[in-house]
Amino acid sequence: MRTTFFTVAPEDAGERLDRVVAAHCPELSRTRAQELIEAGLVLVEGRAAKGASRVRDGQRISVEEQPRPPMTAHAEQIPLDVLYEDDDVIVINKAAGMTVHAGAGNPRGTLVNALLGRGQGLSQSSDLLRPGIVHRLDKDTSGTILVAKNDFAHAKVAEDFRQRVVKKTYLALVQGLLAEDKGRIELAISRDPLRRTRMTTKRSAILQNAREARTDWRVLARVGETTLVEVQLHTGRTHQIRVHFAALKHPVVGDTLYGASARLHVGKNILTPLGRNFLHAAKLGFRQPRSGAWIEVRAPLPHELREFLLELCAVSGENPSAIDAALAAYL
Repeated sequence: MRTTFFTVAPEDAGERLDRVVAAHCPELSRTRAQELIEAGLVLVEGRAAKGASRVRDGQRISVEEQPRPPMTAHAEQIPLDVLYEDDDVIVINKAAGMTVHAGAGNPRGTLVNALLGRGQGLSQSSDLLRPGIVHRLDKDTSGTILVAKNDFAHAKVAEDFRQRVVKKTYLALVQGLLAEDKGRIELAISRDPLRRTRMTTKRSAILQNAREARTDWRVLARVGETTLVEVQLHTGRTHQIRVHFAALKHPVVGDTLYGASARLHVGKNILTPLGRNFLHAAKLGFRQPRSGAWIEVRAPLPHELREFLLELCAVSGENPSAIDAALAAYL
């Protein structure tokens, strides 16, 4: 803990207090600056003030910098769709819109909160927000996620992920018609230096700690101006499927972060926005941590994704039975 003092400069006059504090204390994020202000740890001329208040030239400001207390996950009674469970692991069919674990500004409603609400034990780690979590799914991706119930299982499953023993297979609907029936994408992925919420495959970023990534895909059906694909991940990079198909100029339907259209145009028709990414973790194959037996778990396509496909068939004049046959053979 330390206290920082500074005087408002003429060029900062009229700015919000929280912005000025964050600018003068670069180790603080604006969010943390706001938290300190709300806690009464930022004083303007010796008095507490609001973050939105405007500072004046020459005012003396003190900031008592304190580390944020460690966050812990709390149990919540949230229904979960359990696909598989034994003494060591549990596989959940995660709904789209649910984050896997809590973070700053997102403390509730997560998968971890729901798992703790079941009253079961989970593996422990140095991060109190992620008990049991061995891998993750994006918030808007639904489907299978494997969770460890104890430290033994966590170590075994984590090693299998590192050795690429675990088999992860997804269903995705991408914009446009893929010319080939199957393919492989091998493009290194790194964080976009200009937009930190995105990942990128651009060459300029390959010099910035890019990691190799491999995605295999095959076409299940072509519907209107979209392609339904089965996707096999061989690496587990952040946003891998999304950024790889965006690099092919075939972004995942609904994924506006990576260039998908906000509304899907099919001829003269415009489909209602999906409200999520059309990306579903449909299959997960793994070794039972204790016995080594191979287990494969499947998650049915969510209702909203199936309805979107049927609507797409209707407006494009496609036969929905072809979609049903493709999905039946797949799932």
